[in-house]
Amino acid sequence: MAEGKEARKIISENRKAYHEYFVLEKYEAGIELFGTEVKSVRLGKVNFKDCYADIDAGEIFILGMHISPYEKGNIFNKDPLRPKKLLMHKREIMKLFGQTKQEGLTLIPLSLYFKNGKIKVELGLCKGKKLYDKREDMQKRDAKREMDRAFKEKNQVM
Repeated sequence: MAEGKEARKIISENRKAYHEYFVLEKYEAGIELFGTEVKSVRLGKVNFKDCYADIDAGEIFILGMHISPYEKGNIFNKDPLRPKKLLMHKREIMKLFGQTKQEGLTLIPLSLYFKNGKIKVELGLCKGKKLYDKREDMQKRDAKREMDRAFKEKNQVM
């Protein structure tokens, strides 16, 4: 592989996060998983619905992320909803802690992916959207869709 390029294979994305929140910054973190959890993640059995990250005693955890038990894992399977520890530098964690406490922002997992054979989580520092913001986004998306459709029809006629 060429230098500077990294293999990145997306396992799962949290599309709902972009609908519910404004993503201000993105951070990459490693995730601490057990063997059977890694096997389930490789099979794509991950659910991001309603999960978030929280900082406790200088460590950062994902709460509410569901990793289905591995079918062939028997006694080694862990609780699917257990808090999963994220691996970040202490300086980054303290910066995020300050921003979430002072400015009322939230840490939301945006995607889970493989990067050079390791499972990584993309965290977003997010601010909640109001209902009118969501409506505005939907109107913009619908207008873009209509323009694309009209442009496509015009090009097919010629």
